[in-house]
Amino acid sequence: MIKPSLRHILLLSGTLFLGMHNLSATPAIAQTSDTFTKTNKSDASASSSNNNNNTTPNNSKTKVNTNDKDAINASPSQATPPDLSKSSNPPSSQKNITQIQTIPGMPPVTDSNNIFSEASKPEHIAEAVKHDLSRIYVPNLRSDSVSVIDPKTKKVVDTFKVGRSPQHIVPSWDLRTLWVTNNSEGHPDGSLTPIDPTTGKAGKSIAVDDPYNMYFTPDGRYAVVVAEALRRLDFRDPHNMKLEFSISTPQCAGVNHADWSEDGRYAIFTCEFHGYLTKVDMVNHKVAGYLKLSKGGMPQDIRISPQGHKFYVADMLADGVFIIDGDKFKEIGFIPTGVGAHGMYLSRDTKYLYVANRGTHRVHGKPGSKKGNVSVVDLASEKVVKTWLIPGGGSPDMGNVSADGKTLWLSGRFDDVAYAFDTENGDVAKVTVGMEPHGLTVWPQPGRYSIGHTGLLR
Repeated sequence: MIKPSLRHILLLSGTLFLGMHNLSATPAIAQTSDTFTKTNKSDASASSSNNNNNTTPNNSKTKVNTNDKDAINASPSQATPPDLSKSSNPPSSQKNITQIQTIPGMPPVTDSNNIFSEASKPEHIAEAVKHDLSRIYVPNLRSDSVSVIDPKTKKVVDTFKVGRSPQHIVPSWDLRTLWVTNNSEGHPDGSLTPIDPTTGKAGKSIAVDDPYNMYFTPDGRYAVVVAEALRRLDFRDPHNMKLEFSISTPQCAGVNHADWSEDGRYAIFTCEFHGYLTKVDMVNHKVAGYLKLSKGGMPQDIRISPQGHKFYVADMLADGVFIIDGDKFKEIGFIPTGVGAHGMYLSRDTKYLYVANRGTHRVHGKPGSKKGNVSVVDLASEKVVKTWLIPGGGSPDMGNVSADGKTLWLSGRFDDVAYAFDTENGDVAKVTVGMEPHGLTVWPQPGRYSIGHTGLLR
C-alpha cells in the first residue's frame, strides 16, 4: 500500500509550516554506505545527523525486488539506448562543437555558451515531430482528465479521462510519446498514460508506483519516475516502463523536480518539504549530497542556465529564485521575484527566465490571488525586468513556451484555467479547463531530445 500523499498529510513529521517563511526542522543525514538493499516502499531512516548545509548522504543504490510485478531481470548495462538518428537534428553549427565530455550516448553539446542552442529557434523542430498536432495538453488533477487546447483558437477541442490525480504531461526522450503522470494521491493505483502526439489521443495506461513527475536520462537509456511520497527515483525502461532499479532519497521529503548537468553526469532534485536540494550521481547511480537552502524552505522547479554551470531554483516560501553552482553544489545568489515562486521557463532565445509566482505559500490555495503573476528575469543581469499581472488575480503554476516563443502557457492551478501570456507585452488570455490544472505541456517543441518534465528539450 502506497503512503498517503505528502500534499495531503503535509508531512506527518511536522516539518512543514506552509504559512511561514522558514522551516525549523532539519532532516537527519544518512551515513555514507555502499551497501545494496532491496527496494522497499517504506522510507529509510537516517542514522546520524550533521549541521553542515552541504552534507554527505546515504550513497546506497537500491536493487530491484524481483517479486515486484514491474521488475525485470535485465541489469542497467544491458539496456540499449534509443537510435538517436531517428529523432535528432544535425548540429546547427559545426564550428560551435565544444570539448564538453558528455556521458556515452548523450547527444553532443554544440555550443558551450548555450546548451539549449538546438532548442532555441523555431526552425529547430525535429523532423520526427513536424507533423504532430499543435496542441496544449493540460492535466486536471481533481478531474482525473486531460484538456486539449488548440493554441490558434484558444479553445478546448478535446477532454479525456486518464488515471487518478494527473500531475504532469511529460514528452519522452525520443519525442514520440507524451506521458501523463497519474500519481493517484494517497492511493496505490498510480499509472502512466501515453498520448500519441500525432493524433492527440490517449493509449492504455501502465501501472507504476507513485509517478508524481518523470524525467529521462540524457542518453535516453532510462525513464526516471519521481516517486515523491516514497522518496525514491525509479529507473525504468523508457518505452514499456518496466522497473530496472531504484535510488532511495530518504532525506529528500517531497522529491519532485529536477534538471541535469550539461554533461549528463549528475542531476539536482528539489526536496519540496524540507528546504533541501539533492544531488544525484547519474554515472554511479547514487546520491552525491544534500544542500540546505539558506532561507525559504519550499523549493519547487529547477532549471539549469544556458551556460551550463548555474542552476536556478524557485522557492515558494522564499518568494524568489536561488542560484546554485551545480558543480560545487553551493548556493551563490538569490533573485527576489514574487509570492509563491513556482514554475520556471526559458524564453525561446534563452535570454530570459519566466518565473510563475503562484500568489500563495500554501499547497492548496484560493482562486483569484492578487499576488499571482509572472516575473521576467533578464539572465544577463539576473534581475527582474518586467512583471506580468493577471486581471482579477490568478495562480500561475507550470507549463512552457510555444515553439515560436511568442506565448507562455501556464496552468492556473487554483482558478481552473490555462493562461496564455503574450511574451511581447504580457497580455494574458484565459481558457477554462478542468479542476486544478497542473503541469501542462506545449507541443511540439524545438530540440533534439527531451529530459522530461513539461518539456525540457535540448
